[in-house]
Amino acid sequence: MLLDPEFLIVQTLNGLQLSALLFLLSIGLSVVFGLINFINLAHGTLFMLGAYFALSAARAFDSFWLVLLVAPVGVAVVGGLLYLVLLRHMQRADPMKQVLVTFGLIFVGLESVMIVWGPLPHTIDVPALLAGSSSVLGQVYPTYRLFIIALGLAVFLLLYLGLERTRLGAIVRAGVDNRTMVAALGIDIGLVFFLVFCLGCGLAGLAGVVAAPVFSIFPGMDMSVLILALIVVVLGGPGSLKGAGLGSLIIGIADTYGQVLVPELARVTIYALMALILIFKPAGLVPVRSGH
Repeated sequence: MLLDPEFLIVQTLNGLQLSALLFLLSIGLSVVFGLINFINLAHGTLFMLGAYFALSAARAFDSFWLVLLVAPVGVAVVGGLLYLVLLRHMQRADPMKQVLVTFGLIFVGLESVMIVWGPLPHTIDVPALLAGSSSVLGQVYPTYRLFIIALGLAVFLLLYLGLERTRLGAIVRAGVDNRTMVAALGIDIGLVFFLVFCLGCGLAGLAGVVAAPVFSIFPGMDMSVLILALIVVVLGGPGSLKGAGLGSLIIGIADTYGQVLVPELARVTIYALMALILIFKPAGLVPVRSGH
């Protein structure tokens, strides 16, 4: 099977698609954790909200492209309100309290979507422009899944340019390295953190939107991806854009091949891979020095 070119091409593309989704979800979680040292387990709930917001927006506007713009903004607003009302007061709390509070928010989100949208699964149609298949290295592959891969790559490049080529990016990088120094320069680091948090929430919502036409939308869909996203953050190095990209690529490919080759041991393989890498790279593959 592993020597079959068709199998290798299709499964690698599947792995790249999962990697793109994991990157969109994990980069916000990674940067927030690296920037404000906050463990937000409810980040996966924002992914689920993105899918449900996309469902409602698709019914209202009947345009996937408008949904692609509106739903992530709605998730960013929800995340911003959550930060202002609750999470900012927990920044200096004990990590265990952060875990308990955000873990509780997972159940709040679960009950909320069941009340608003019901317990049954839903689906969203693939946009007509991306329906059908394309040829990749002689193999037929769904065009929409190629769009997800391209979107993940585009977001990575935009974030990289934003972090490396803009003043805000320089402030964010400095804040990850030493937030006290940045605050001493008179920069409103609290506002920067808030904007970055909202951006991370919006990207999680974007991941939910693009995942909606591929996977079913159902209460609890956040938990299946949250574990993988947390592994990506730990593996890549908290606060690292390159680490999130590399970690997403490794976990996406490994999980995809694991599900096909050894489905009963797929997740065990992921954890074993993470443990092996962390033995040699305890701070992650692309660590970011932190001076909190």
